[in-house]
Amino acid sequence: MWWCATGPLAFLPLHAAGVYGEKNTGPGSIMSDFVISSYMPTLSALLDRVNNSRNIKDEYGGVLLVSQPKTPGLPRLPWTTKEVQLVSEQLNENMSRVMCFNDNEATLDRVLIGEMESYSCVHFACHAVQERQSIDSGFYLHDGRLELTEIIKRQFPITDLAFLSACQTSTVEDGLLEEAIHLAAGYRGVVATVWSIKDRYGPVVAEIFYRELRLRKQQTSSGRKPEEISSRGAASALHHVIKQLRLSTIRSPPYYLTWVTYVQIGL
Repeated sequence: MWWCATGPLAFLPLHAAGVYGEKNTGPGSIMSDFVISSYMPTLSALLDRVNNSRNIKDEYGGVLLVSQPKTPGLPRLPWTTKEVQLVSEQLNENMSRVMCFNDNEATLDRVLIGEMESYSCVHFACHAVQERQSIDSGFYLHDGRLELTEIIKRQFPITDLAFLSACQTSTVEDGLLEEAIHLAAGYRGVVATVWSIKDRYGPVVAEIFYRELRLRKQQTSSGRKPEEISSRGAASALHHVIKQLRLSTIRSPPYYLTWVTYVQIGL
């Protein structure tokens, strides 16, 4: 199910609608028990992506991984290093093309100018900020902020899957309720967050997500070489992750703050 929210509904995590309470923790009480949810900024965007499939050429296939455990001037995120390590291991199982920048390796020039245009998929594990003017939002790398304006200026050959393991990467600000431009814009399929996430859960979510995505690729390959990681199957992979996370944290109130934050946007 694709949610295309407008007005005040854009503030709500519709994928998590349900009946909550101590007596309503079993199957059948929350929306995710019935459907796999995804979001779309507009109906025209959905139609465009459905009608225009992408074939990823070998030279652009693969994933660029970026982690920032100790960004200068910001609180430390020690689990981000573990997160990209686990993701890299899952990708290597799939024989995927992988590039990883950790800590001071992740500079603006190396990430934006050097590598983002060479990989169809990106995974950011870092701090991010959603400004009131969405166009000024960005990710914090080691030597500065990678702003959305700079990403939009460039014409990348393929923008397929983005996993944004950072705080508030798909948040809609007050006064911009129907604004489709945010940090999750631009890629065919995106995993993002609607509010702050707990650093220690980042590795758990990312590892299970890529494992599920890898297994789905292997199943569709029919004995051939496994398909390169892509946005296909991302919604169902995240759905599986959230189901596991929800069950494992159900006795840690308010447990829904752990899993509700993750959303999938696009195809």
